[in-house]
Amino acid sequence: MKHAGARKASPEQDLYVLLQKAADRLARDVEALLKPHGLAAGQYNVLRILRGAGPEGLSCVAVIERMITRDPDMTRLLARLEQRGLVRRSRGREDRRQVRAAIEEEGLRLLKDLDGPVAELHERQFRHLGGKRVRALAKLLSRATGE
Repeated sequence: MKHAGARKASPEQDLYVLLQKAADRLARDVEALLKPHGLAAGQYNVLRILRGAGPEGLSCVAVIERMITRDPDMTRLLARLEQRGLVRRSRGREDRRQVRAAIEEEGLRLLKDLDGPVAELHERQFRHLGGKRVRALAKLLSRATGE
């Protein structure tokens, strides 16, 4: 039952709520897949970013800029990954205040083990849309986010 005086939501408001619900549902599936490997989604994201950066790694600031979801405590996130031997951190040569992070072999192995299952999960999550709709939706969302 609608509340008297309730304002009808705009299409944009409806879309926003639907996107939030979809993102939450999709993220829970990914979290469930990663949990047995001792990873949270943010940690997985950092590992993927560092794999793409190559052996020289990236500054922590650059990692934060590439994150899908911002983590307020990158230092702690990297420390956990470093304790597990998945990444290494080092001080910059020219600027000792700058911390760089790079993926270790163990991190690369873990990602390799997860590549197939994550790809299969995403295929299952979007299979009902079909390839053409998936590409169209990706294009629309890219425009909406300015990517």
